[in-house]
Amino acid sequence: MRDAIRAVTLSALLAVLAGCGGGTSRDEPPAETELSPQAALGELIFHDTSLSASGQQSCGTCHVESNAHAPDNALPAQLGGPGMNLQGGRSTPSVRYLAFNTPFFFDAEGTPTGGFFWDGRAASLQAQAQGPFLNPVEMANPDIASVVAKLAAAPYAEEFKRVFGADILNHPADAFDRMALALQRYQLEDVEFAPFTSQYDAFLRGRAQLSEQQLRGLALFNSPTKGNCAACHPSAKGADGSLPLFTDFTYDNLGLPRNMALAQNADPAFFDLGLCQQAGGALAARTDLCGAFKVPSLRNVARRHVFFHNGVFTDLKTALTFYVQRDTHPEKWYPLKSDGSVDKFNDLPAAYKANVNATEVPYNRRPGDAPALSDAEIDDVIAFLRTLNDGFTP
Repeated sequence: MRDAIRAVTLSALLAVLAGCGGGTSRDEPPAETELSPQAALGELIFHDTSLSASGQQSCGTCHVESNAHAPDNALPAQLGGPGMNLQGGRSTPSVRYLAFNTPFFFDAEGTPTGGFFWDGRAASLQAQAQGPFLNPVEMANPDIASVVAKLAAAPYAEEFKRVFGADILNHPADAFDRMALALQRYQLEDVEFAPFTSQYDAFLRGRAQLSEQQLRGLALFNSPTKGNCAACHPSAKGADGSLPLFTDFTYDNLGLPRNMALAQNADPAFFDLGLCQQAGGALAARTDLCGAFKVPSLRNVARRHVFFHNGVFTDLKTALTFYVQRDTHPEKWYPLKSDGSVDKFNDLPAAYKANVNATEVPYNRRPGDAPALSDAEIDDVIAFLRTLNDGFTP
């Protein structure tokens, strides 16, 4: 279904942003510009811990700018709640480059694409921004009115009224909507959310070189018979000359090992099924999508401390080794059953194990086959992935 590489184009972004008065280019590093009043408020809200029930958590607590707007720790899921001691259910992804995402839809081939969060349940950055404020294991406010009451006590409350109307705080639903709008504007306007300043970006612009090992890694990354990574993480410029995002914003079912470091997994009857459990129940009948999660961007992946939606791996080498040895050496990744056989894909109910991607390279292997990548080749791919870190200076 994903044999052809799909890229999100600038025109798709502009369609999403129609009427928002903003956008960003992907062919040159964005220039520093002064934030609009809405975006400036969004920056204050993004870093304001007083808007949480604990008084200790903000958007920026989990989306740390110095770590490419991803967590700066190796927890499988971040802690939150009123006492900052409740564990989330999924790892926290970076929010960089999400300005180029789209609302959830099925493409012409029937492939689920777009949407925000691991399961695509939010239609925009604005909708995504609202979720953590009310999530009981995140900022844990009991309702919208509680969030807005905290906003009204913030030192920037007068500026919020100046931008959104003198009476706005008397209408909690509207004020909450404007808060999320401000957060969206901040993420669209601040260049740090889409800087395009990696070594690979400089390479594509003809302003830097890659080492021999990095070039080998790029070739392996792109090769449909080796890593085949580019099938979901496109690495080439778009037809419009835009720089690659290293995600096609689709979904995949990788059959990950169950992560027992997640408290929710102590219940053997619990399974996080991703897309088919999307809020609202619109996809509940699509049992073929159970176990599928968003394909994340690989930009800044070498800065990550945990990998995949359940945070089951804590280093990049192990994550890549799993990709290529999942099927050749399953005993390395999954527990044994009582009869001594491998309990493969043990984070899925038996009825949904057939949903796991087992046809595309590198998953089309069997025990005893050679993995698609050798250990040395994995190191080459990692060397290439390190060129995707933002902040490169030629």
